[in-house]
Amino acid sequence: MVMNNMFQWVRQFSGVDQSNPQHQSFMRHLQKELKAEQPLTKPISSLRITVLDLETSGFYPDGGDKILSIGAVKIKNSNVQKDDTFYTTVQEPDALSEEIGELTGLKKEELQEAPPLADALTAFYNFAQTDLLVAHHASHERKFLQHATYQAIGTSFKHRLLDTSFLMKIAAPEHELHTLDDWCGHYKIPVENRHNALGDAVMTAELWKRAVEGTMEQGFETLHDVYAHLNSRTR
Repeated sequence: MVMNNMFQWVRQFSGVDQSNPQHQSFMRHLQKELKAEQPLTKPISSLRITVLDLETSGFYPDGGDKILSIGAVKIKNSNVQKDDTFYTTVQEPDALSEEIGELTGLKKEELQEAPPLADALTAFYNFAQTDLLVAHHASHERKFLQHATYQAIGTSFKHRLLDTSFLMKIAAPEHELHTLDDWCGHYKIPVENRHNALGDAVMTAELWKRAVEGTMEQGFETLHDVYAHLNSRTR
């Protein structure tokens, strides 16, 4: 009993919830499959892509900010699959400020009824499988997924996650644009459902599609080609 209580105390102190072995088993199996993937040498147009967006309560997961919703859409054969999407809110009603609620349209009531973080993340990974992940300003998504995956499931974040700017350095190097709105304006992508996780994911997917087209027009066929070119420019 003492050891049991000690284990519970350590788990609570570390913030890691390892109470669902099914989640961990699924993630371990998925991560083994990820190791077998070779996305760098495949034609860019053939890559299986899941484009995602997170709405969060702030910018600092280590400081207590939370994931509030997750949206994602598939890209197959360079086409955005608007009928193959994922969306969930997360059970974090206390993390939703009035300001973020106004920005995202999220309500405390829907967050109260949403699945807990571990379930929401596992459902997302089940949707993404071993796809290459893409996001706009991906450092935001990366740090939240790294933190949340470990805290909620007890495993590390292993997916390869690329930023849209990675290909924009090849496809449109003359444009120093930053926001999703600016890039969508440049490519005449309709801005719809802004600051909704799924809406932003769909717009980001359309942006990635344009980036792939521009990159291939420049003669780059694989991600390995892109990495080699960008590395040569920094020497």
